[in-house]
Amino acid sequence: MNRMDKVKTWSRRAAAALAVLWGGATAPLLHAAEIVVGQVAPLTGVLASTGAQMVLGGKIYFDWVNAQGGVHGATIRQEVADDAYKVADTVKLTREMLAKPEVVALYGFAGTANITQLLADGVLQEGGAALVAPYTGGESLRNPFNPWIFHVRAGYVDETEHMVQQLTTLGMNRVAVMYQDDGFGRAGLAGVEAALAKRNLKLVLAAGYERNTDKVDEAVKAIKAADVHAVIMIAVNKPAAAFIQRYREQGGGAQLYNISVVDPTELVKLAGLKNAHGLGISQVVPYPYRPQLPVVREYQSLLKKYAPEAEVNYTSFEQFLGAKVLVEALRRAGPAPTRAKVVKALESLQSFDLGGITLGYSPTNRIGSRYVEVTVIGSNGRLMK
Repeated sequence: MNRMDKVKTWSRRAAAALAVLWGGATAPLLHAAEIVVGQVAPLTGVLASTGAQMVLGGKIYFDWVNAQGGVHGATIRQEVADDAYKVADTVKLTREMLAKPEVVALYGFAGTANITQLLADGVLQEGGAALVAPYTGGESLRNPFNPWIFHVRAGYVDETEHMVQQLTTLGMNRVAVMYQDDGFGRAGLAGVEAALAKRNLKLVLAAGYERNTDKVDEAVKAIKAADVHAVIMIAVNKPAAAFIQRYREQGGGAQLYNISVVDPTELVKLAGLKNAHGLGISQVVPYPYRPQLPVVREYQSLLKKYAPEAEVNYTSFEQFLGAKVLVEALRRAGPAPTRAKVVKALESLQSFDLGGITLGYSPTNRIGSRYVEVTVIGSNGRLMK
């Protein structure tokens, strides 16, 4: 069985396993010694492969904690619902989860627009539950300060600043942006514009595409005609891959970058290695492919133990880190955790070492890390530092 067949086999098995997790009618009844963590994730739609990795990263750590006896003797149940990356579904499913008193915290949601709507509608405030490790760097979720969201990752402003710093250092000052036309894409676009303005430069062109589609032909045409040095994509897997493939096949020669929310394996699969080779991708957690840090060794070990057919992946590693943050908060919240106690416990993690990575929160800070680096898809399809 070749590598791609193994990936496909794992994906099918993972989908079946996840179906058990989020099949509400067959979910186990609440036991006395059980802590329920709610996760709304995109398990279908344009972000499905990312959603599966998000759920997996938390699951392997929760499984390990439960195997060690749980938290104060209580097992953790990860209750998962699929929102297909649709804003209205995110709001509806989150309300349903927060209506269950046994849900003590939320974990690992995706989508800047999705989570922004939760804030706009007061869903998190009404529910009084912390949302830990959302898979987004949107500035609207960080500024102005709100007390409910505890970020594990750097923001898109941090990522775009790092990318612009790198490309301008290399003399590439004619920059275009291909972005998803929603809160996520516009947040990244604003970050690029701010980073360029800091250097007395202006964006050459911004070309958007419609959310939940891969309709990027107009963006390809406009950006190719602009003859830029670099293109920064604020896009998710399928539209990013469509842009890469069509832009390269039509002779586009600019250096391509994408923000951290994409899966490089998926991009190579969809766009082809010839087209994806050389793509720069910003990352907001350390390189998970070499076991140099204790937490990376832990992640790789538990991935092998609880999901032996899965491969190391930035997304699952990021959510693994988020799960470690949440479990430590559950421990500090005591043997009878409540939503309010979990929020207070998270605020107490002012310098928490996850195993070579330190995060910090406080009553006035919800941004745990601003770590950013850029990786590149190599000639073998794997990420290089």
